[in-house]
This record gives sequence, structure tokens and C-alpha cells, in this order.
Amino acid sequence: MEHNNTITEAISAEKETVLSFIEALNVKDYETAKRLVSKDLSFIGVLGSRQGADAYFQDMQKMQFTYDIQKVFANEHEVCLWYEIDMGGQKILTCGLYHLENNKIKSLKVLFDPRPVLEKSGK
Repeated sequence: MEHNNTITEAISAEKETVLSFIEALNVKDYETAKRLVSKDLSFIGVLGSRQGADAYFQDMQKMQFTYDIQKVFANEHEVCLWYEIDMGGQKILTCGLYHLENNKIKSLKVLFDPRPVLEKSGK
């Protein structure tokens, strides 16, 4: 039973890390958000990928997205968010899968339908 409690506590801590990360992004507190990720963060998305926390946060500071979390799923070392991301006035339903190591976000994979974003940009 003690092993299950340890796993439950780890899942809870990792879930809290991801939720704190999203909260920091929502209020444009990029320094706090950056402390919650690994320096070698890997981001894979529909429209591109980034390697390293510095590259990821350069983009986040330019885009200034906000996130409205709809649902949170968590298991050992992974947290999955179902959220609407406000991308400059367009709300896009998105799924983000966060992998954590040592209670820091190590990788993020994001999936969404890019058509509304591409149509707005004229592509």
C-alpha cells in the first residue's frame, strides 16, 4: 500500500507542476514557467518543434497564448491537458501531453486542428 501512496503523491506533484506552468504562462510570468521545465525541454507541435527551454520561451513570449483548461489526466510521469488555447483571438481546442522527469517538464507534445490558424494567416 505504501508504494501506491508514493505513486499517487508523485502523480499529484507532477500534475501540480504542469498546472503551475500553465498558470504562469497565462499571467505572462515566463521566469516562473521556465523554472518548471528542463533546460533541454523538447516541444513537438503540429506546426513545428523546438529544442531547449530558451527557444520555446522565445516563442511563448512572442505569441502570448492563454490557456483554458477543460480536463486534466495524469499518470506516472505524464500529465495530459485538454484545453482551449487563445491564439490571438482564436480559441483552438488542443491536447497537450507533458512528460516530466524529476518533477520538471522534460517534453511537451501538442495536437490540434491547424486549419483555423492557417486560414487566418492566409496559408
